Amino acid sequence: MANQRDSQSRQRDLRRWLAPFLAALGHPARRRWAPVYLRGLLGPGERERIRPLAARVAPADGEQLHHFVAASRWDTGPLETVLAREAQRLVGGPDAVLIVDDTALPKRGRCSVGVAHQYCGVLGKQATCQALVSLTLARGEVPVPVALRLFLPAEWTRDPLRCHRARVPAARLPFRSKAQIALEELDRLRAAGVTFGVVVADAGYGKSAAFRHALSARGLTWAVGVPGAQKVYPLDVRLQMPARQPRGRPPKHPVATAASRAAEHLLEALPATAWSTLSWRRGTKGPLVARFTALRVRVADGPPNARGQHLPGEAVWLVGERRATGERKYSLTNQPATLPLGEVVATIKARWACEQAHQHLKGELGLDHFQGRSWPGLHHHALLAMIAFAFLQHLRLRQAAGTRPPVPTPPGPPPQPTLPAVRRALLAELAPPRACARCAAARRPNRHRSRARPSPRRRVAKWS
Repeated sequence: MANQRDSQSRQRDLRRWLAPFLAALGHPARRRWAPVYLRGLLGPGERERIRPLAARVAPADGEQLHHFVAASRWDTGPLETVLAREAQRLVGGPDAVLIVDDTALPKRGRCSVGVAHQYCGVLGKQATCQALVSLTLARGEVPVPVALRLFLPAEWTRDPLRCHRARVPAARLPFRSKAQIALEELDRLRAAGVTFGVVVADAGYGKSAAFRHALSARGLTWAVGVPGAQKVYPLDVRLQMPARQPRGRPPKHPVATAASRAAEHLLEALPATAWSTLSWRRGTKGPLVARFTALRVRVADGPPNARGQHLPGEAVWLVGERRATGERKYSLTNQPATLPLGEVVATIKARWACEQAHQHLKGELGLDHFQGRSWPGLHHHALLAMIAFAFLQHLRLRQAAGTRPPVPTPPGPPPQPTLPAVRRALLAELAPPRACARCAAARRPNRHRSRARPSPRRRVAKWS
């Protein structure tokens, strides 16, 4: 009876959670199949194909479920807006961070939409895969993915027929870089009411001066990784007109009073006393520690001069990291000049939460299991996986709220239980294990097992 009550309670929770999403779907058939597919994603077993998933949750309706996900042309926009609002309710606010990253889905062949030979972060090398630009809202190491948008390489955008076969919308045919896709999704989330304090990204996005300028133009605070070769100027650099030569035309372009230097060379020249040992969070094996330093500099991303060299741009923090393994990392952030180094480092390291979210989306909810080839099918699957992820985080934070504040401040550990533990508990309540046929037969009353069976001779005589 207790298991039955728990199962009914979880089903009510899921229905209440899905109510605004189902209202946004509109069509009655879609409102029917969305919860079915979500239960399939939350459940155990194979999710690479829809038929095995349907066999667990809708054995007689596999074709309808396949049509809902892979073939139907329902718009993801209304559901993405509802997801953004739910994420804002769970982890949004001025102390939240919006993490910009991408995740790869390894693939074979060339027919799946967006598949190309490109860098695959999962494999750590160039491979055939799909790349999804992801935006994750996180607070206190509690992430909620709010956007997954496919990146179309140039070889796809140059082939309209190939895009047509994969049902790519006409508005998505012009080539967009990953940074441009991320900015479009960021604007959509802000329009939906999502609030955060800092935008965090790795060097794949931070190396783009246009991306940093776009964030600053929107009035946003950002912290991004950069390569060690990134050029910077001293903070006190000025622009002045060069002295006029006795011959030739008068100069028209100003020059910097100091030369730019690579970030890695500038920081390596600092004395050992300029580096501090800091811990930004506790991992499974203890505190995570590295040596950090920070300098106020001006980025060499201003307008180019006559020689093509970029003039000084915005004043920012240049942060260097030395790990015990010898690895070096570099970051830029336009956070206030008065901010302590520990808070700057904690913001930069908040990007780890999106890696955890990608791992759970794939391992727990089958984000990379989808084998459909079309643009709508992939984005339908990715959106429903994010909705299921947000539901698990909703249960997780509600359970954690009874023992301590639901969202801790860094560098404390994330709330317990973990998201995989919440999913396992949900499976146990929604689908309790069934006894095997032999055990069920053993529990039957004796009167059902004591019936005399006809002898083989009598059966033969009857059948003859």
